[in-house]
Amino acid sequence: VQLQASGGGLVQAGGSLRLSCASSLSISRINTINWYRQAPGNQREWVAAVTSSGRTTYFDSVKGRFTISRDNAKNTVYLQMNSLRPEDTAAYFCNAKVFVGNLRGNYWGQGTQVTVSS
Repeated sequence: VQLQASGGGLVQAGGSLRLSCASSLSISRINTINWYRQAPGNQREWVAAVTSSGRTTYFDSVKGRFTISRDNAKNTVYLQMNSLRPEDTAAYFCNAKVFVGNLRGNYWGQGTQVTVSS
């Protein structure tokens, strides 16, 4: 399973970005797709998740600002990020967890850099 993250960039505080995570596997076969982020010197932290049933969950600091969604037809998951803050600056990674079948496993895409200037 290959994941391709894109959409990062430089934005001013208060601005918006939309990240995309395109999957080589039909996302209907993926149990959970997550976004994580990692700032320099920090551990990777979980940001948001969407399950195959469409249930979404968020890290507290992004609730109300970020929205995770999925487009099954495009095999793509999005992270809409609004009201960005300098502390959101990090490399963002998408992650897919497949719980059953011959593709069972934990997959990572490459990071996409988000930089929020104050």
